Parts: sequence; structure tokens; C-alpha cells
Amino acid sequence: MTSSPVDAATLAGQTGLIIPFDPHRFRSAATHYLAGRPPYAERLIRHVAQFCALNDADHVLDLGCGPGQLARALAPFVRQVTAIDPEPEMLATAGRLAEASGISNVIFTQGSSLDLGPHLGHFNLASIGRAFHWMDRVDTLRRLDGLLEPGGAVVLFDDKHPPLPENAWLDDFETLHERYSEQDSGRRIRKGTDWLPHEAVLLGSAFPVLDRVSALDRYPLSIERLVDRVLSRSSTTSARLGDKAAAMIEDIGKLVAQWGKSGVLQEVVETRALIARRA
Repeated sequence: MTSSPVDAATLAGQTGLIIPFDPHRFRSAATHYLAGRPPYAERLIRHVAQFCALNDADHVLDLGCGPGQLARALAPFVRQVTAIDPEPEMLATAGRLAEASGISNVIFTQGSSLDLGPHLGHFNLASIGRAFHWMDRVDTLRRLDGLLEPGGAVVLFDDKHPPLPENAWLDDFETLHERYSEQDSGRRIRKGTDWLPHEAVLLGSAFPVLDRVSALDRYPLSIERLVDRVLSRSSTTSARLGDKAAAMIEDIGKLVAQWGKSGVLQEVVETRALIARRA
């Protein structure tokens, strides 16, 4: 993946487009996150591990780990994972799930990208799943440059829905979500015309060599799971919506009744990994 690098002045302008840090943004979303968000495909994790040549001597940093899905998925490939998140509720969920899965080589630590420093040690890979936009991206990459080994990589994980017939309901769903999230200032910042995509920020950083791997999967999607998905989004958590949450859930039921069969939608999800390395 190649493109022209972003000039320094443009990148410097990112400092004015940082979403204000809120360590408890996802507190009420913790119980909904794993149930609602599309899972990262197991073969996607294998692709990343193979591409980055991970081995049992390596150390991984999982930044903004949430309930720990990436930390648990990467743990079998490496010696140790250090998983960091600012929200105690997310860390508690992540710790319980790791213990239940018999995973003992993950260390869960409360903190954020603002806490990155030499005290954490050095790493062969830094993973960030659906969280990079919440960080000061320029500063985070600068800090990671000091923590990653010479051959290390930053890997951004996310998901998207390709324009397939199974996903025809998605436009109506996003319109619904937009209606209930329009007051969220953080969402307005990253949906604005001045917001640079992650690729542009990476191309102007110490990690400008970009590759992307992905995997597509089809899933059934119930009303309950779609409700969990909306409540897992920071702009429409139950804490943020308050009395409006019941109306939103009712609207989701109407959407599923319109598009689904027997109360179930189908979706095709592409889970993706953007692998960024030094030149």
C-alpha cells in the first residue's frame, strides 16, 4: 500500500483534532462490547502473526485493549502480552475471560496512550483494536517508536461491511445510530472533513510502510446482538442516552422486523489489520 506522505504542517494540524480524553467513556459499554461487536476472525490473527513473524520469545503491547479480545487472540503466539486500557470495567471483563480461557501470559494494566513510556519495556508488536481514533495519534506513534524493537510493527485492527446484499440493512441502521448520536462531540470531530484517516497519519510517522490483511465472514445478527452493538458504541452508551435508550431499542426492533427474517438479520463483515512498519 503506497501513497504520498503527509506534509509536516498537515500532521501538526492533527493536534487541533484530538478527541478529548475521557478514561471512562466506555464504562457502561463494557457489558455489551463482546456481545455486540463483530469478532476478529481467527484466521486474521494467524495472518498477522505469520506476516509479523511472531514467535514465543516476543512481547506484544495491546493498547486500548477493551475486554481483551486481541490480547487473548495474540497470546498463544508470543511470550507475553501487556494489555492496557483506562476503563477498570473493561479490564475486569478482560481478566475474567482470560482466566476462564486458561490464558496466563497476559498482564492487564490500567492506563492509556498517555502513559506509554520506557517503564513498560520493549515490544515486537503493538496492536490497537478500534481505539486509535480516541488517542492523540501523532503522539502515540511517537511514543511507540521508542518502545518497539527495530523490526517491530504497529497493527491497527478494525472492521467494515462490504456493499453486499446481506448488508442492505446497514444504511438504515447507521441513519438510526446517527440520529441518537448527533450530540456526541467526539463523533463530530472524527466525522468532520478535516479529520485525517489513519493511513495518512501513519504515512507521516516513523511507521510509513503499510500492508493490509483481512478476512470476510457471514454472521446471523439478532435484535439482542444489534442492541448490544449500539450500546457498546461510545456515542450511544446507556449512560449517554439515558431515557432515550428505550426509544432507540424500540427503533432497532422495527428495523430488524423490516429487514430480517424471524427477527434475525444477516451480515457480512470484513475484519482487517493495517500493519505499519518502519522504512
